[in-house]
Amino acid sequence: MAAFTQSGCQVSSTSQRITVASAGSISSLDPAQVSTVHSLQLLSAIGDPLYSLNKDGSLQPRLAASEPTISADGRLVTIPLRTDVRFHDGTRFDAKAMAFSLRRFLRIGTLSYVVGDRIKAVEVEAPHVLRLELNRRSTSLEGLLTSINLTPLSPRAYAKHKDSFLHDNFVGTGPYRLTKFNEKQQRLEPFEQYWGDPPKNPGLDLISLSNSTALFGALRSGEVDVLLSASIDEDQRHALNQQAKRGDLHESVGPAMEIGYITLLSNTAPLSDQRLRQAIALSLDRDEVSERVSYGLRRPLRALIPPSLPGGGVAPWPKHNPKEAKTLLRQSGYCQGSQLEVPLTFRSNVPADKLLALTWQAQVQRDLADCMVLKLDGVESTTVYRQLGEGAFKAVILDWLGSYPDPEAYLNPLLSCSNAEGHVCLDGEAAISGSFWSAPGLQTALQDSDSVRGAPRVAVLNTIEELTVNGAAYIPVWLESPRSWSQRSVKPPQYNRSGFLRLAELERVSHQQEGN
Repeated sequence: MAAFTQSGCQVSSTSQRITVASAGSISSLDPAQVSTVHSLQLLSAIGDPLYSLNKDGSLQPRLAASEPTISADGRLVTIPLRTDVRFHDGTRFDAKAMAFSLRRFLRIGTLSYVVGDRIKAVEVEAPHVLRLELNRRSTSLEGLLTSINLTPLSPRAYAKHKDSFLHDNFVGTGPYRLTKFNEKQQRLEPFEQYWGDPPKNPGLDLISLSNSTALFGALRSGEVDVLLSASIDEDQRHALNQQAKRGDLHESVGPAMEIGYITLLSNTAPLSDQRLRQAIALSLDRDEVSERVSYGLRRPLRALIPPSLPGGGVAPWPKHNPKEAKTLLRQSGYCQGSQLEVPLTFRSNVPADKLLALTWQAQVQRDLADCMVLKLDGVESTTVYRQLGEGAFKAVILDWLGSYPDPEAYLNPLLSCSNAEGHVCLDGEAAISGSFWSAPGLQTALQDSDSVRGAPRVAVLNTIEELTVNGAAYIPVWLESPRSWSQRSVKPPQYNRSGFLRLAELERVSHQQEGN
């Protein structure tokens, strides 16, 4: 038995248990609240969605017994459920339990963008038949039904938490049950009564270490089995990438679904001037940023929708153009002995943020020194998220992974607005996201995009992107594929279509296989 101690975490494991390391603490396990990639990754191992997506984008039933039946007007959705599923506390999963969980999410969920205004009512049609009544036809409904945020919870275990969050425990239906939880360490054991294929390992220890150097060293020394890429500095990611190419480690790459972007505060001076926001967008050289920051591992992105999704195959945001940026700055009264000062906030605990900020700052100094200057400020990420909707940041570096693979899960969280005056969003996700930007016709276009399919939907999505490009309250920077590295004693990790590591598929290999 080997002991591993780092940053106050101690993990003891047999030769078969697998230790997965990452950075970032987990403060809550409640599906109605969790939003970070780290938390959702854990939730995907201890909970189940109704459906998952096949490689071709079609629905694969999970807790559902078959595909949903949708009425002719698109407003009634009938979902048959499996009859052989149990919760971790031994109680049976059925339509009442699923209804309990969905109603709870609709009532207390902080992630309003996940469901939006789509679901009007949740009804139990039969013991194992669920019916959803929608407010409107929804093209993205199939994607929504794959969201791990909607995983069912045991009504018995959550009886006292119908209207409140349960942060430090989880009782669901997934392949693992949670046996130990704190912010830095979680212990998972296979759930013996799991309805599906059992995990290929006898258990997992998920640990969080305090910094990139500790994580990098733990993998290099063999003290951890698997390391998730979002946790470490870019130089170390590059070093592990090179080690994997030499055959010293396994490297696995998931679908590119996470976008990195910059939000500009559009409702207060000076960035309430649209020309200034457009100039700032033109000052960014994505190709140089990608190469200098990530050695090309993060691909330049000029859209809010990932390329693999409908409407995501275009790049409407303008390329780096300092000449045009200078023209716009001059039109706004800068460059003649006056510089536009832009306070740029980066998350101090996200390694790539600072490198992006420094690289962009150098680009502006090189190309637009007489017109504009970036003033950098590092703030811890939890503080950034808490203050974002207060309009605390003129410009801030962020990233986003949709809660399900559909354009709706990227556009609505940034752009939807329930109360707008002209180009200012007073209430809605656009205010919560820190831009406070809207445009006449934008909300209607967002709703239209979720009511049609195929080419008509792509056309509406392109219109939304064009409106957003013109508003210049968001600047997409790069597209990131999740990566993980594992020891040669572990089979290469696999990812699902939503970009989460398949933790139940992690498996040790024999010494003979390891040597081959």
